[in-house]
Amino acid sequence: MRSVTGMLVLACGFGASAALADPIEGVWQTQEDDGAYAHVTIAPCGPAFCGKITTAFKGGQSVETDNIGKTIVIDMLPGGGGAYTGKVWRPSNNKIYSGKAQVSGNAMALSGCVAGGLICKAQTWSRVK
Repeated sequence: MRSVTGMLVLACGFGASAALADPIEGVWQTQEDDGAYAHVTIAPCGPAFCGKITTAFKGGQSVETDNIGKTIVIDMLPGGGGAYTGKVWRPSNNKIYSGKAQVSGNAMALSGCVAGGLICKAQTWSRVK
């Protein structure tokens, strides 16, 4: 009887954690950059969150690119209140930057910085699902 009760408690606990996904998890549409944009799927990767390019677009049309499947959001750690820190990769110049994200509902402000945060580029991404 104890093992059945313990299994039910465990099952309920796993169900609750799955239902309460982190705000950054999901599919996001990047802001257009150099005439292209992408859909990025963000999911847990160890204690952090990572995002892979799942679809690329140019001129509103889906296109094939070598960037599909590549990680663009790297090891974003939650800091509370929808804030995350980690790294971001910019495909147009193949560089990795220190990154920050701030999720607010269906919008995410994402920035990549160099020189200790003195020079930053920012984008606003929209949640697709």
